[in-house]
Amino acid sequence: MAGFDWPVLMRAGLRGLCLSPEAFWDLTPAELRLMLGEEAGATPMGRARLDELMASFPDLNKGA
Repeated sequence: MAGFDWPVLMRAGLRGLCLSPEAFWDLTPAELRLMLGEEAGATPMGRARLDELMASFPDLNKGA
């Protein structure tokens, strides 16, 4: 399935959360996200937003 980084998700579930493989695969994506704390914080800034900020606030060479 595209869109999921399965090795990272499996490592987080199996090693980080200490889930058994059966418990990991029984979870829904929403349950896994909740257990990993994704809902607790802000979504990281994406490249598109960074490009918008760079265009709005360009670096200026002072004294050059």
